[in-house]
Amino acid sequence: MDLTSVLLLVAAGVAAGAVNAIAGGGSLITFPSLIAVGLPSVEANVTNSVSVFPGYVSSVVGSRADLAGQGRRVRVILPAAAVGTAAGCALLLLTPPRAFEVVVPFLVLGATATLAFQERLRALVGHPRAMSPRRAAVTLQSVVFAGSVYGGYFGAALGVMYVAALALIIDEPLNRVNALKNVLSVMVGSVTLLTFAIFAEVDWAAVALVAPATVVGGYLGARLARRLPAKVLKYLIVSFGTAIGLLLFCRAFIG
Repeated sequence: MDLTSVLLLVAAGVAAGAVNAIAGGGSLITFPSLIAVGLPSVEANVTNSVSVFPGYVSSVVGSRADLAGQGRRVRVILPAAAVGTAAGCALLLLTPPRAFEVVVPFLVLGATATLAFQERLRALVGHPRAMSPRRAAVTLQSVVFAGSVYGGYFGAALGVMYVAALALIIDEPLNRVNALKNVLSVMVGSVTLLTFAIFAEVDWAAVALVAPATVVGGYLGARLARRLPAKVLKYLIVSFGTAIGLLLFCRAFIG
């Protein structure tokens, strides 16, 4: 690997870590970068999943103040995240990728639209405070499980999708929802790391470059996210989600 490739992967890692902490979608920076330095697409996908994990951890550290009082909620939903991620990893390793590549752009754009029109949708489905505790718990578990299946399979824009869905069913400020998203991302990353390290082809040299860079970017991005007004954070997430969805659409249907 030449110096240009090394610098590209390090820069991509820092940028992806920051984007994942603020909004999600950092894999759309690292994944193409891994392709650019010569990795085949499936190997780039699994290498990317392993590489971004440390950045998720540093994002949690950077947003830990916004997790205060959410301990019980975290403990309840983490098992659903673990099981969903394992199912997503199995889909990636056992099925052809083309079908899901076609669906992914619509999932990302749909999640982004959900966040963009959050208040209007709440008027239709009901504000979180209007949900019964049982309904809210079942809905939350379902959302976490479905998002984790996606995260285990591909994961790009997982943060956008999590924030969009969680903001509809959790009556919390967006920065606290974002902190919860960071914890879920760590669980998704833990399962994908273990699964792909055992069963998939991982380029560990690339991981050694990208992973430490995502730690720096993840911590800085999480600290920045805590200082952003809710409207600005929402605008950034919607912007990232739209861009990511369009990029995935072009890659799937245009090439």
